[in-house]
Amino acid sequence: MAKGDLLIIGGNEDKSEKKIILSRFSALCKNRQGPIGILTTASGYPEEVGSEYYQLFQTLHGTKPLLFHLDSREKAEDPELPEQLSSLSGLFMTGGDQLRLTSILGGTSFYKHLFREWKDGLIIGGTSAGAAVMSRLMIISSKLFEKEDVSVLELGSGFGFLEDVIIDQHFSQRDRFSRLMRAIALNPQIIGIGIDENTAIWVHNDGKQFEVIGEYNVSIFDGKTSTYVDIAENKGNMTISDIRFHTLGAGAVFDLYKRELIIT
Repeated sequence: MAKGDLLIIGGNEDKSEKKIILSRFSALCKNRQGPIGILTTASGYPEEVGSEYYQLFQTLHGTKPLLFHLDSREKAEDPELPEQLSSLSGLFMTGGDQLRLTSILGGTSFYKHLFREWKDGLIIGGTSAGAAVMSRLMIISSKLFEKEDVSVLELGSGFGFLEDVIIDQHFSQRDRFSRLMRAIALNPQIIGIGIDENTAIWVHNDGKQFEVIGEYNVSIFDGKTSTYVDIAENKGNMTISDIRFHTLGAGAVFDLYKRELIIT
């Protein structure tokens, strides 16, 4: 069975003007029957965030969305959830804290059925924290303690919709070049994808390629070709040589299997 498309957003997507990214998600969902589900687990303000996306998707998609306010593992085991998930055309994960998504939902009935539905074609979108969680390995946080000159990058397990990839969001706006480079240096077999705000990647063709959508850029770090890596333990400095780098604008298409830009 073909896997569902993924729409992975770098955060702060336009919700008031052209709504290009959210309109694309809604259009993808219209290829399937059913409403859009909105998962607010990552947010500390689920009611407010859920209400905003509810109104947006009701207008863009033309159906009343289903809200999933799952703030505990007990709620994520509700026996009614599998049937609700199977009725959806797509599921959208809001921003917040990606660790809440994995710690509350990981291994639960909700997650298992979500993964099963995605493998059967369910469209999944996510913004900010909802983007970070898309990959098998995800960035949880990074901190630089200036007094001690110590840099700590915390990695963890995501939802695993993408293998051999790690996502970073709010990329240019929050100056996350160094932290994604460090993540790739520690895991050179994976591709690092830094997505700017109001920008997204649309992963399709059974996960083989993605297209860039939105206002700004997507940065790609490929450490597979690196010839030298030296990372001082718990320090801010590092030496890395021969990492491939790409920066892509709207309309660019990238092959995740061949790790190269598709030129048409």
